[in-house]
Amino acid sequence: MLGRQSDIQVVGETVDLASVNENETEVVVLASVSSARLLENKPSFAVLFLTDDLQPVRSMLNSSSQAWGVLSPDATEDELVTAVRAVAEGLWVGAPGLVGDLLRMSGRRESTSDDSPIELLTAREMEVIQLMAQGLANKQIALRLGISEHTVKFHLSSLYSKLGTSSRTETVKRGIELGLISL
Repeated sequence: MLGRQSDIQVVGETVDLASVNENETEVVVLASVSSARLLENKPSFAVLFLTDDLQPVRSMLNSSSQAWGVLSPDATEDELVTAVRAVAEGLWVGAPGLVGDLLRMSGRRESTSDDSPIELLTAREMEVIQLMAQGLANKQIALRLGISEHTVKFHLSSLYSKLGTSSRTETVKRGIELGLISL
């Protein structure tokens, strides 16, 4: 599936992470999570896990130096291609159900307290952050939502404040970390 994409070059397949050429590899798609513990010594490439078994993937949450993602082995071709592109750009991605489970397993929780960013975001801010993640510019977001470009800027400012971010990229990354965005 990946080899059919003009912007993705498959450089090889392996059953052993030790044989991955770090100089020519940006993203490793791991169908066997038994190798996840070996990733601590491989910080130079992003990793996309294809698994429903989240236990071995848990250690990736504490790894802030590399991008990663987790999808079900039943992911569609579009989901797989989009996820590979996203982790290659340094984003963390995952199927919403898997990421939510993974965050709960790691000891992080989706807080129900009043200071939870998830609860502080309005429905419109949730729409704006999702459209940002799709790469839409302010004008495109305004057209899609039927609001003014000025209102979009207001929502962005509010998102930056609530999520403690200072750029669109950082906001999208934080949104993915919190499970607010599904790619």
